[in-house]
Amino acid sequence: MTDLAEKTKTVGERVVFLDWLRIIACFMVMVIHSCEPFYLGGAAPNVTFIANRWDAFWVSLVESVCRVCVPLFVMASSYLLFPLKRPAGEFFRRRLGRIVVPFLVWSCAYIGWFGDSWGKACFNFPDAGGHLWFVPMLLGLYLLMPLLSPWAERVRERELRGWLILWLFTTLFPYLRRVWSALYGAPSFGAVPYLYGECPWNMFGMFHPVSGFVGYLLLGFWFRRFAPELSWRRTLAVAVPLWLAGAAIIGGGFYFRIPEFPCSRPYAFAVDLEMSIEYCSFGVAITVIAAFLLIRKIKADGAFYRRVVRPLAEASYGTYLLHMFVLLPMFAALHAGCGTPVTIFATAAATYALASAAGVLLRRVPFVGRFIVG
Repeated sequence: MTDLAEKTKTVGERVVFLDWLRIIACFMVMVIHSCEPFYLGGAAPNVTFIANRWDAFWVSLVESVCRVCVPLFVMASSYLLFPLKRPAGEFFRRRLGRIVVPFLVWSCAYIGWFGDSWGKACFNFPDAGGHLWFVPMLLGLYLLMPLLSPWAERVRERELRGWLILWLFTTLFPYLRRVWSALYGAPSFGAVPYLYGECPWNMFGMFHPVSGFVGYLLLGFWFRRFAPELSWRRTLAVAVPLWLAGAAIIGGGFYFRIPEFPCSRPYAFAVDLEMSIEYCSFGVAITVIAAFLLIRKIKADGAFYRRVVRPLAEASYGTYLLHMFVLLPMFAALHAGCGTPVTIFATAAATYALASAAGVLLRRVPFVGRFIVG
């Protein structure tokens, strides 16, 4: 059993390809958020509105390429932190300052700026900072790490591969729910097709503990511990078919389920339309594997890495937290006079440039910088 972290190119304590991964994934997040108004209502909140086939095409294409972003962040955390190398108490103390405090700071900022309810902050992330959902999810994985670490230390590759195959099966559930509905209609006890023990009084079905983002936690660990080093030729031979297949599932599952243009429906239609782009759906999962295979081949650690990539990667968490303050006005300014693709990519590029610059500068504020942006 070989720990591939020992073979990974590092600069100091930095894993080079993970820094590249962070800035790529962070930019992808902003591309996704820049295309969401083209199907999530735009000027009219809480509705689904897709103006034409052109908008639908660009949303489908962007999601096909960029939906890997959030799972890549999870895999990066797993690659670095799992299994734990420190006692659980020390691990949680470090994560508290690095993750939780900046999350609370920016939650308060979104509530104060957008006028959300302070009372609701006791129960969930603020509505105005919808992208902050990522942080509680990540913290939930951190809570699992001490429990799973003893097993991870001694697991064999074949056993881990079995769990990953089981998890990949659970990524088919969004599609299996549609099969249920098509074959049998809505279940007698509700409108949602429940699977394998789920029901209105029990959402913790048989596969609940081995589904969701925990799969990306295990996948990142598999890449670190067991994944063989591949040449560029073999990497492309595996990654390109996976990405093309995943992109077809993601984009096709979105585009071809739009019934008419313009499409104006209740917001629930958008939720249903996102079936193929759910982060823990099969198309996204296989695309994530392809993306990780490609990104881990990046070895560049020269002057550009030291002066640009590494500072941006170190500030990427803060960039993610604050970027909606930049993206929303930037989108509004560009949308009025630009076409769909220009609006999406210009908004994302400008947002990334400004938000990452703010993140880098805030991180350098003495004493408090890391508590603001991590």
